[in-house]
Amino acid sequence: MSKPLRHIVVVIPAYNEAATLREVAVGVLAHITEVIIVDDGSSDSSAATVSDLPIRAIRHEKNLGKSRSLVDGFRAALAQGADAVVTLDADGQHRPQDLPRLLEESARHPQSIVIGSRLHDKAGIPLARYLANRFANFWIAWAAGYPLEDSQSGFRIYPASLLTDLPKHMQSLQGFVFESEILIHAGAHGIFNRAVPVPAIYSVARRQSYFRPVRDIALIALMVARRLLARRMYLRGLVASLNRLKTSTVENARAPGN
Repeated sequence: MSKPLRHIVVVIPAYNEAATLREVAVGVLAHITEVIIVDDGSSDSSAATVSDLPIRAIRHEKNLGKSRSLVDGFRAALAQGADAVVTLDADGQHRPQDLPRLLEESARHPQSIVIGSRLHDKAGIPLARYLANRFANFWIAWAAGYPLEDSQSGFRIYPASLLTDLPKHMQSLQGFVFESEILIHAGAHGIFNRAVPVPAIYSVARRQSYFRPVRDIALIALMVARRLLARRMYLRGLVASLNRLKTSTVENARAPGN
């Protein structure tokens, strides 16, 4: 008897992404047929750009933040019976053509979080972003208790088992803090990560990133500090996060070219 296919659903949070949303959605549909777009109160024509596509649209009447968009998308995906949920941003920084490699890794390790990792591509990342991400990696990995290649990448595949029991307080977190804390939450439940290299795309043609290195890293640091203090600094987690021999990190030395 052949192994049944996994049920994969994609969640794309979007806020004022009229310039790029359609291209991203069309690219994703070439690989996965179930796509949920969460329009987080956009004031532009984001919704209209994908209105003719075979996707499910969820609309927030006002902007509630990326974390709420992700949570609502997760709920909808789980209600559709998803075994795993893919997330990627709507601004074009994640290439849909890289999805097959993440899906292959997820198929091999269905109970792991698969992350599209960009930090190997140092030359393609603004220095402030690179340093902020490396700083965040260290602290989030410590609190999570396992090494992380790119803790700030939103290009991920989550096992459904992780998404069914997210604490309610996480829904009110800002997006970048939410995506960091979910990695810590996963580690506490024995769910670790696999990293697949993807290109770092910071095109000048895209809108300015919503990520603010100083502000957002400070918020992440506060969240991590609370986590570590609650666990008496969790020194065992620090040791585990630095022991790269016991975790699967980037499988290939180089990402495919643009």
